Amino acid sequence: MSITVFIRYQLDLFKREQFEAYARRWLGVIPKCGGDLVGSWMPHEGTNTIVSGLISFDSLAAYEAYRAPLRLDSDGAAGGLRGHRHPCAAAALS
Repeated sequence: MSITVFIRYQLDLFKREQFEAYARRWLGVIPKCGGDLVGSWMPHEGTNTIVSGLISFDSLAAYEAYRAPLRLDSDGAAGGLRGHRHPCAAAALS
């Protein structure tokens, strides 16, 4: 059974450009580590500060296997991509 992880970020609007650069780096890291990036959505206007992302996996075991190389990935480490956390936003996984 496949699973999809929902990531919800609370964005600091004063650091939007930094977060956009951070999010673009995930486009290569997620597939390289075994995840299927379904999509990510950022607010386009107004004061909305919620950013969402969806990553799918074939199974819970595949998700667990994804987490280990994610921590060790050189691109992820260089970009500050540790466990889907960034100083520009607070994240919650569901």
